[in-house]
Amino acid sequence: MLPLKPQDVAVALQLALTPGCTYAALSEATGISQGEVHNAVRRLRGARLVRADATQVTRSALLEFLGAGVSYAFPAEAGPEARGVPTSHAAGVLGNGFSTADPLVWPSVDGGVRGASVNPLYASAAATATQNPALYELLALVDAIRLGRTRERTRAKHVLRERLLGLAEASAGE
Repeated sequence: MLPLKPQDVAVALQLALTPGCTYAALSEATGISQGEVHNAVRRLRGARLVRADATQVTRSALLEFLGAGVSYAFPAEAGPEARGVPTSHAAGVLGNGFSTADPLVWPSVDGGVRGASVNPLYASAAATATQNPALYELLALVDAIRLGRTRERTRAKHVLRERLLGLAEASAGE
């Protein structure tokens, strides 16, 4: 079994958004090459986060990994101030009550916010803010788990659970 890479999280999240999609569609949605997407799915299957017989995530396993393991497997910390795309609590996906006074950003020349820089899980993550807003929000929630204080981590886990399980219910009803 090959160890997971940070970009595998983005592939798993996109599979949660679009179960059963092709490698080409995953590549387009995440900004990761088709070859790397294929490798990511293979690693995710080895980690039992994606079903062996289909390109569908095992939602309960993914939620468990995101809630308890992602901050240890792919730790992050705030770096020097930079211009970029807001992430974690600064992305606004956690809802009201979270200050954006000290924003965290993925460094990007296309970003419009200055704040403490955070290395994203993969190089093209910042582009998801405009190209794939649903994935961007999920990645920002993962960053809240990786970087946030207890309150932000707890809220991010709750919102991720709602979104990922809500997606499962929506796709089951189709």
